[in-house]
Amino acid sequence: MVHEFTESYDVIVVGAGHAGVEASLAASRMGCKTLLATINLDMLAFMPCNPSIGGSAKGIVVREIDALGGEMGKNIDKTYIQMKMLNTGKGPAVRALRAQADKTLYAREMKHTVEKQENLTLRQSMIDDILVEDNQVVGVLTATGQKFAAKSVIVTTGTALRGEIILGELKYSSGPNNSLASVTLADNLKKLGLEIGRFKTGTPPRVKASSIDYDQTEIQPGDSKPNHFSFMSKDEDYLQNQIPCWLTYTNQNSHDIINKNLYRAPMFSGIVKGVGPRYCPSIEDKIVRFADKERHQLFLEPEGRDTEEVYVQGLSTSLPEDVQKELIHSIKGLENAEMMRTGYAIEYDIVLPHQLRATLETKVISGLFTAGQTNGTSGYEEAAGQGIVAGLNAALKVQGKPELILKRSDAYIGVMIDDLVTKGTIEPYRLLTSRAEYRLILRHDNADMRLTEIGRMIGLVDDERWARFEIKKNQFDTELKRLDSIKLKPIKETNEQVQALGFKPLTDAMTAKEFMRRPEIDYATAVTFVGPASEDLDSKIIELLETEIKYEGYINKALDQVAKMKRMEEKRIPKNIDWDAIDSIATEARQKFKKINPETIGQASRISGVNPADISILMVYIEGNGKAKRKLP
Repeated sequence: MVHEFTESYDVIVVGAGHAGVEASLAASRMGCKTLLATINLDMLAFMPCNPSIGGSAKGIVVREIDALGGEMGKNIDKTYIQMKMLNTGKGPAVRALRAQADKTLYAREMKHTVEKQENLTLRQSMIDDILVEDNQVVGVLTATGQKFAAKSVIVTTGTALRGEIILGELKYSSGPNNSLASVTLADNLKKLGLEIGRFKTGTPPRVKASSIDYDQTEIQPGDSKPNHFSFMSKDEDYLQNQIPCWLTYTNQNSHDIINKNLYRAPMFSGIVKGVGPRYCPSIEDKIVRFADKERHQLFLEPEGRDTEEVYVQGLSTSLPEDVQKELIHSIKGLENAEMMRTGYAIEYDIVLPHQLRATLETKVISGLFTAGQTNGTSGYEEAAGQGIVAGLNAALKVQGKPELILKRSDAYIGVMIDDLVTKGTIEPYRLLTSRAEYRLILRHDNADMRLTEIGRMIGLVDDERWARFEIKKNQFDTELKRLDSIKLKPIKETNEQVQALGFKPLTDAMTAKEFMRRPEIDYATAVTFVGPASEDLDSKIIELLETEIKYEGYINKALDQVAKMKRMEEKRIPKNIDWDAIDSIATEARQKFKKINPETIGQASRISGVNPADISILMVYIEGNGKAKRKLP
């Protein structure tokens, strides 16, 4: 079929949520002529659910996006109303930043950033079809009949893909927050040969701030110590006039209200068909699954400075409106609360992610990428992380350059994508620190050290960011080397100083770096013995030094594991391999290999149901160029 295109682009991004924004900014910043098409311009980077960015594991992803040259970290640093570092009493591997956003300001600032971006066209337009010739993307068709040519297309439709809102017995076609659903595109993706799944998520009611009795709740303030998501943000710009959140709880009365109305709950009555998120269940699901719990935490989160709406975190529900009102009034502090918006569930189609490569390009259609909740994830941060990877790889493909695959040892983004494309997901996927086997080297404080050089190499890191990174890296390397070169000797004067501080005396000579490995010795204490660095170091470099030095042994063990896996990660599996020709592998392994078509031995080894013996047989077969059919004893 010959198409007559009215406009031509290098990359077209369908959907302007958190994934679409990062994808379009990445592609355009790398020099590609890019179109970002969205059903509603007013919904760009909108937060239909929680008004926050970051959290456990997710906060590290935001810093990774920033280190690569993405926008989410910079944008939340401009628009937060509260900032808080989580898990400060735990080890460095699980610490993460979380910010409450002014959700209206966040979307407005991101929209303005997109509008100003060179090489990027923003347009309100519904895309109905992805145009394909000979299994290669050639463009898109809009609902108004316009055809736009493209060398790469990225689908980031979020929960709008055949979206349906469910509230009590009411069910109707809709995207998030009563926006239009994308129905025709869902049919088109099926026709293109993609396997589609059906997921469900939900959101809680919002209540009016002035109707809350805050005296009956517990205040949850932000941090006074400066912290930022973006490595470009400055401590002197840190917001001190922050808005607190508030903590309250459900109670037995709340649980009784839910239990007596379960027959009216869509997820129990059979109205909800999609699979919901395990780690963010609805309140009715929590009451049923955890019947032994006397109460559940609820956080009252302001949605911005200039709004009365307060998000009731932890009360996600699709119960009928009258039940939601009764439930809210059963909660301490909310006895007289005015409900401004009801909670609801939303069902939507997803592209089952085992059909994707680690670049997020579909295996069946060259040049077609998918990212975000379209791939079965949950959360703004997971979406944005996929968006930047899809955007930069779409640009690299257009430019004829080598693709970029982030490994599990490179970033949480790499962990997430590998999990999705290797294991798939049967429920909305959420990143957790426990998913990362190398989490001690994937920390929030070293995201720039891990990824900024990669971002620079592909053209996403600009000169200003690169110059600041080089200064930081040089200061870190110089001070680490200095601490490793200065020796403390167990002489009388030194030990008197050590004991005066309440520490054990030295028995052997040691470097200042070794001295800092003592649990009680921080950097500030160490420099009282060896003197300060040649130039002032900011708190972020000092934090990085302390972590790298104190956990050096554990970090080196993790790096050794990474090195051992490198051969398996680099050993590629031929694209045209005949899985049926390989003798002796288990039937389950053969079925999984056919379904997922792993690209490397490392990926194949992580497929559930595949055993080490299957991997050994596969390696023998590949090394024999498909001729060896040796059976293992």
